[in-house]
Amino acid sequence: MDRILNPYSPGAGSRPPELVGRDHIREDVRVALERIKIGRSSKNIVLVGLRGVGKTVLLDRMREDAEINGICTLHIEAPESRSLPAIIAPQLHSVLLRLSRRESAKQLAEKGLVALAGFVNALKLKYQDIEISLNFEPELGLADSGDLEHDLRDLFSSVGDAAKASQNCVALFIDEIQYVKEEELAALVSMFHFIAQRSMPIAMIGAGLPQVRGQLGRAKSYAERMFDLPQIDALSDQDAKAAISKPALQHDVEFEHAAIDNIVSKTKGYPYFLQVWGKYSWDLAEKSPITNQNVQNATSQALADLDNNFFLIRFDRLTQREKSYLRAMAHLGPGPHRSGDIAKELGREVTSIGKIRSNLINKGMIWSPAHGDTAFTVPMFDEFMIRIMPEIPN
Repeated sequence: MDRILNPYSPGAGSRPPELVGRDHIREDVRVALERIKIGRSSKNIVLVGLRGVGKTVLLDRMREDAEINGICTLHIEAPESRSLPAIIAPQLHSVLLRLSRRESAKQLAEKGLVALAGFVNALKLKYQDIEISLNFEPELGLADSGDLEHDLRDLFSSVGDAAKASQNCVALFIDEIQYVKEEELAALVSMFHFIAQRSMPIAMIGAGLPQVRGQLGRAKSYAERMFDLPQIDALSDQDAKAAISKPALQHDVEFEHAAIDNIVSKTKGYPYFLQVWGKYSWDLAEKSPITNQNVQNATSQALADLDNNFFLIRFDRLTQREKSYLRAMAHLGPGPHRSGDIAKELGREVTSIGKIRSNLINKGMIWSPAHGDTAFTVPMFDEFMIRIMPEIPN
């Protein structure tokens, strides 16, 4: 098979050749944004799911959908090391400049730029990673108090006024939202509550790991009434088969039915893993149809790829104690597992490993589906831990 024409594209955020099983969510987001654009109420939406289910790809596609429909969008990935004001300010600057090109919104957009200048100047001391420079003089009393919650309200009110004047909507797309610090997340939720009460055309579409549900609730008690939190899971067997077969058919290549069934079984329908197995099965096949034996032969390469990239990049961020904790979890299976059972595997008291568990949650490696339960955020990570650490360290 021609490797240059290989349609499968595993990679962080890489778009698969066939985005299947997500049309209903794309439509829900489209409807929500169009309602907000015309002044109707609609909840903000945050996609929730494990690693490898395609949240980032889906978020990017929905942002493109919004842009095609003329909506102004901001695209933000919330890293662990930077503050929300630092990553949001440059994006807002671009959006306000875009809005200022409309004559009906020019004056209000420029007021928004003045508000942004006050916002940046007031918060530079508190959030020292803010680097943007603006050619606008701040207006005393406009988004310049130094209090993030208050200033975000002022700032986005100005943005909302400009968007309304241009008969448009501003949509904030935030990926990895679980990394937004609690104080900053509370300010963001409060701002959107304020905006919604005034029917301003501003929306948020986010994506994050399962713990984001609890984080939003802790940030503000009313958050659950403001957000829809659709669960993004592995694909159904039917959709997973389509994700493998359709890209190949575009090149007049087929898979044996047994080969597709084998890939779906090995990947458990997770979109990222489907792309990995598809890639190596294609590369190893000499001709169409791609056989079940090709898939079997590709498995060792697919696992090596996952181990050296998808899994290892997360494993290398861990301390030795964190690795031991996850290895004990892996010995118990995919999970979820009771904290007491994990402690027993480690030969320690539950109270002595609470800090390790908390650190792993903060790093996005595990989450708590119920009180006292712990589960991996990365599918098949239990199998990887057993491969890379055959024994549980003492």
